[in-house]
Amino acid sequence: MQTSAPRTVSPFNNDLKLKGFNVFQIESDGAATRIYSRKDFYKICLTTGRSSIHYADRSFEQEGTILFFGNPHIPYSWETLSTTYVGYTVLFSEDFFSAADRNESLQHSPLFRIGGTPVFKIAEVQREFLNTIFRKMIEEQQGDYAYKQDVIRNYINLIIHEALKLQPSADHDQQPNAATRLTAVFLELLERQFPIETTDRPLQLKTAQDYANALHVHVNYLNRSVKDTTGKSTTTHIRERVAGEAKALLQHTDWNIADIAYSLGFEYATYFNNFFKKLTGTNPRALRLQAV
Repeated sequence: MQTSAPRTVSPFNNDLKLKGFNVFQIESDGAATRIYSRKDFYKICLTTGRSSIHYADRSFEQEGTILFFGNPHIPYSWETLSTTYVGYTVLFSEDFFSAADRNESLQHSPLFRIGGTPVFKIAEVQREFLNTIFRKMIEEQQGDYAYKQDVIRNYINLIIHEALKLQPSADHDQQPNAATRLTAVFLELLERQFPIETTDRPLQLKTAQDYANALHVHVNYLNRSVKDTTGKSTTTHIRERVAGEAKALLQHTDWNIADIAYSLGFEYATYFNNFFKKLTGTNPRALRLQAV
């Protein structure tokens, strides 16, 4: 099999991976939009505008100022519905956040877990306060203070506590049931398989049974838990994620289709073609030509 060029990594992603965090302002013209891998990075976003957010199995349509908490292990999409759209975003890895000896994983936080509340309506007074916090983070990021990472971690923690104050206290201690916990772990494991960055390390976990084996549970229990929690089957989650990665590889790499098929775990390109057409309604070659 011929060797294909590796996926290119943008300077923004390189910088993000090196530092473990990045803070930036969002502008309505899209000038500050950042494309990054959700594999490793949590996201806190303060925005003013009208948005439609799809998070796990729920949807939120909001107008005004909101504070959003994104978990890299939980699928979500964000659609901007208004022409005027401003705010701030901070991206950070769990390793960066937990470097200050915090014992609890972010995934257990009511803000980031799959059954938690990721979207908060923000009043004007709160918006001014949070705007100041984000601006201070940007100033620290651009400065040369030796302990600026500690300062930024503290600012992130302050934002998290401000959001927890907005949440009913009963929600703070609410523990997800076993099915929800298993679903969250499955979704995390699914996301860990991506992005595919080279053709010489093909996808290893390809079926619901593969994931059940990796999680040491019966496949029927996994399927029931995922279906009850998200409304989608385990197999649907896997297929949609593989199809999404296939689109990205077709549009953003020069790998040939046989190499893409192999990297995604398909023994033959014809199997990949049939799979892709069934899920997307078009074939891989046609999608690639559209991107040219």
